[in-house]
Amino acid sequence: MEVSEHVLSAGRAVLDMVEREWQPLSPTELDQRLDQAVEEILEADLIARLKTQPHPTVYVQFLQSQTNVQPQVLQTTTSSSAPEEETPEPREPLETVDSAAVKHITDLLQSSKSRARMAGRARLSLSHTVLLSLTLLSERVSYRSVSRRFHLEKGNIHRIFFSFCERINSLEERQIRWPVDSEALEALFPLCSPEKEQEELPGVPQVLGVLGHTRIPIRLPIGKHDVESTVPEVKRMKKEAHPDSWLNLQLICDRKGRFLHCRISKGSDVDRGITLRDKLKQHPELMPSGSCLVARAGYPLTAQILTPYSGSQGPKEELFNKMLEGHFHILDQAVANLRARFQRLKYLDIGNYDRARAVVLTACVLHNVFLDVGQVIQGDVEKEEAITGEVEGEVDDQGIQRRDAISDLLFKTVDSISR
Repeated sequence: MEVSEHVLSAGRAVLDMVEREWQPLSPTELDQRLDQAVEEILEADLIARLKTQPHPTVYVQFLQSQTNVQPQVLQTTTSSSAPEEETPEPREPLETVDSAAVKHITDLLQSSKSRARMAGRARLSLSHTVLLSLTLLSERVSYRSVSRRFHLEKGNIHRIFFSFCERINSLEERQIRWPVDSEALEALFPLCSPEKEQEELPGVPQVLGVLGHTRIPIRLPIGKHDVESTVPEVKRMKKEAHPDSWLNLQLICDRKGRFLHCRISKGSDVDRGITLRDKLKQHPELMPSGSCLVARAGYPLTAQILTPYSGSQGPKEELFNKMLEGHFHILDQAVANLRARFQRLKYLDIGNYDRARAVVLTACVLHNVFLDVGQVIQGDVEKEEAITGEVEGEVDDQGIQRRDAISDLLFKTVDSISR
């Protein structure tokens, strides 16, 4: 058993090394690739001959080239074997990627101040680079499949994709922004009924955003593999699984599902809003007067972050908790939409934490970009999305007093209306 574990770990180490630095094809591999390309050309030409019956000398030339394959063959043949140095077109239309979104993302990258160069030996146009990368994010497809579709080497696709993620990550501050001043006031929505535009009751705060988190399954780093991590399709994170077999994705979204805050950490990180709590205490100006964030139990209860009551509850506490549930659905739906659009987040077969984080952050940035262009995919909210802590997180006196005051006011108001 120990020997097999060492073999598996060694195999993973080699795989990660290859992922980090893809090398060009070896001469043997290049010859094999050229042979395969010529065979495809011959097959296509023979089929065309049956239909058009061109001059037979064409096939003599092909047969002569097949006996002594040279790289120049690909430069003189038909466009079905377009070389990598040209701009290839995808072989089939992509239903999951819209041309308007591709153009918008291309314009964003062109206007960005990042000077990072798109990697990869193929001179893809920027729009095709965006299309290729969105394909890998939006579909559960392999590099081999995308290689056939875009006429590129697998290793080159790997390099292009992570270079794209690096460029998109540089847009984080522009796309995932904490609202301030007038923008923050426009983002506020009622605590009583988030779906309606109405004035709040005096003393009841308005909500700036909904705080919560989800988990993104990834492949365990080298030396931390177990039986659970070898299963490619992870539908439920089991308690016995290694904590670093997923990433924690902490989010704050507004009522439209737009991300205002994004924090990505290893599964073993048990921060659960502590860093955010401390930041808000140090910078109270980030929260407009009379506003708050709402979060599920397990997050810290403060004057800025309101969480539900836990334990035994009376009618007053039940009413307050029920009022917060409508807000939690906003975040659950936003996370479901994120997963529905970017299918690769269902399981990231990446053992390198930095690269896995880069892919997740890319998806979060693009989530806001797609909202900007009016493209929304409605995902199904699964039970796994509603991660509810059974135990109340850290509390402070100001948080307890504010929550009690709000729940008292709500209960009195509802009681007077019912009378």
